[in-house]
Amino acid sequence: MRAILSAIAAGELAAEGVIAVSNNRQAPALEAARAAGLASLCIPTRGDPEAADAQLANALTEARADLVILSGYLRRLGPKVLAAFPGRILNIHPGPLPQFGGEGMYGARVHEAVIAAGVSESGAVIHVVDGDYDHGPAIARLSVPVEPGDTPETLGQRVTALEPGFYLTTLKAIVAGDIGLPGAGQADR
Repeated sequence: MRAILSAIAAGELAAEGVIAVSNNRQAPALEAARAAGLASLCIPTRGDPEAADAQLANALTEARADLVILSGYLRRLGPKVLAAFPGRILNIHPGPLPQFGGEGMYGARVHEAVIAAGVSESGAVIHVVDGDYDHGPAIARLSVPVEPGDTPETLGQRVTALEPGFYLTTLKAIVAGDIGLPGAGQADR
């Protein structure tokens, strides 16, 4: 998020941030958003997931979001958010999909699985979010070699270091019309 907001402020990305949302009050992203002058909101997802889904859908709609960018948001989005932004919610995953995705596959768990599988490449995937974890269509892929002696930590550091630039490059391509979003714009808003 910080890289995206910095690129917008520098005129490198023709976009406007409208709101940052987390389900964790202590998320550093919320403070970074406030420091950048961006509206921020915490919507706890525990307790009443249906109410949280409705609140998130309303917040994003009221902020007039065109595209929802997930980065580190580890909760499944509900049907109201998905219906309000079909084909316009993106997530970045720190490993090859679909092989190393799904519920519970995030962070070090992905890198552990990649190394255990003995594959020669890992990477990151930006995909459209649907109702299943890490399932929607991939719109961009980045390959990162798995090096001899890699640990989940070393592989994770290499992938993580490339993710902000990869996300920015992909968003610039979307803005330029070079990458289309499958199913985008099919909601009545």
